Formats: sequence, C-alpha cells, structure tokens
Amino acid sequence: MSATSHQTVRLSRGRHQGPEQGACVMELASMLAGEPFSDHPRTACPVIGAFLRAYNDGLPDDRRQDLYSYAAKVVGTSSSRKVRRARARLCLEWFAEQTPGGRRPSRMSLLLAGWSLGSVGRAAARAARASADSHTSVLSLMDRLIDLGRPAGALRLDVDALRASPIESAH
Repeated sequence: MSATSHQTVRLSRGRHQGPEQGACVMELASMLAGEPFSDHPRTACPVIGAFLRAYNDGLPDDRRQDLYSYAAKVVGTSSSRKVRRARARLCLEWFAEQTPGGRRPSRMSLLLAGWSLGSVGRAAARAARASADSHTSVLSLMDRLIDLGRPAGALRLDVDALRASPIESAH
C-alpha cells in the first residue's frame, strides 16, 4: 500500500489526524507548503483559511473537490494586517451582495450581528449546495481574495500539474 500524498488525497470535511484519513482544503495546503499537517498552515492567510475551512466542510463531496486547486493557490498568501482587513472586508461585501431580496445587510450590520468569516463561509456553502452559480461565485471570490495583496510576479504552485505528474525521487 502506497503512502497518501498531495497527489492522492481526497478532500473531505472536518479535521484529520493525517492525510491517510483525508484532508480538508487547508490541510492539503499545509502538505503543499511542506509544513506540518494542519488546517492552519502558517503560509496561508488566516482570513482566507477561515472562510475556506467553513466552506469546505459545508459542501457536498462533488463540489468540495473543486477546491483542490485552491490548496495550492493559498500557499504564500499570508500577508500584512492591512491586507487581511481588506480580504475580510471583501468577504463581507461579497456576502452582503449575495443576500436575496431588496435589502442587503451592510458590512457593519453583519459585524454587529456577530458574523465571523467562518459563518460567512458556512452561509456561502449553504448557498452553493443549492446553486452551481453560488459555487462559481465563491470560487471567483477566492480568486479575488488570493490576488489581493499578492506581489506582482509572485510564483504560484500549479496543483493540477503537481497532481497529474508523479514526482520522481532522486537516485
């Protein structure tokens, strides 16, 4: 039996002791970053991580697999407090825009009502379960969050390429 790697692990909900039991999107990010297995990798922005952990856990299995490439994309997104605040603001603005009906809650009312990034992520997952359009909107939001604060010309891991071609060991 071969060892589980970033190429073979399947995304699943919840926290895991190791990749043999599965991995959430953020645990996979820790594997790709070469960090200890954790759903809080140091190299990833905590704002993006909070949203993605909640979103990962609320999705049905087939849509959860769409997050695989985001594990690579979040590697290296850890940034300044100013960028983290801008990312949090973008999450809350996105959520306010997604609210059905005429009256959208303001960012401030969401914060005053106790909405955290995790609760916004969970609400996004509920919407994505009902609509492929909502899921597409969340993935677009993730791309915007990741690009926010990323230095121009920064190297990005291509997880699809990593997954497709096995890494050969040096002899």
